[in-house]
Amino acid sequence: MDWFFESNIQYVIRLVIACICGMIIGIERKSRAKEAGIRTHCLVACASALMMIISKYAYDDILGGNFANSVGLDPSRVASGVVSGIGFLGAGMIFVQKRTITGLTTAAGIWATSGIGMAIGSGMYIIGCSATVIIISVQFIFHINFHRRRAPQVKCLTLQCSNGEEVLKENGISALEALGIRFHNIGIKKDVTNNVMEYTMELEIPADICDTTVVAQFNCNCSLTASVSE
Repeated sequence: MDWFFESNIQYVIRLVIACICGMIIGIERKSRAKEAGIRTHCLVACASALMMIISKYAYDDILGGNFANSVGLDPSRVASGVVSGIGFLGAGMIFVQKRTITGLTTAAGIWATSGIGMAIGSGMYIIGCSATVIIISVQFIFHINFHRRRAPQVKCLTLQCSNGEEVLKENGISALEALGIRFHNIGIKKDVTNNVMEYTMELEIPADICDTTVVAQFNCNCSLTASVSE
């Protein structure tokens, strides 16, 4: 009976440690307003640890009983199922918007958190905690070094000008290209009644360039709004 309580207490300790490691990673992700936060990482780590405990110890009664000689079990099968299943959760956090992909780091973090939970669930405390420290360190170091390399803003530019103002429009576009702004989905519409041409295009604007800088490049009627597709 003492062995029963001691072993179960050890299993509970593993679950708690896995939750703490998942929570630490989740706090870092939550602080950056990512899709998966504290609760998600805690649940992934705890569930992975639980699966590993089940994989290693749930069949002791069968292997140690009358079926010991006739039953063969592979403890790694449950672990491999966890690795495969966590991929579906990670895939749901990856988003593609135009030419920008977001959520890859969060999805990789979920996968890594699952591995941490599995390590702690199997009793490898040092490996699991060390992996937690390494993952958190990588996240902080690379965010500090590359915090200026932010994703470009996607905006919709609308120009309204008469036929005689097309030269100004072309000069403005050349100025935007010099600023490193990229163009996509250019549309043209002509208002025959007022003899006005309307140009619409999506811009990929570097994060360090403000909207007023873009609008200042044109002398005609110009507006810059958030892209509808965002």
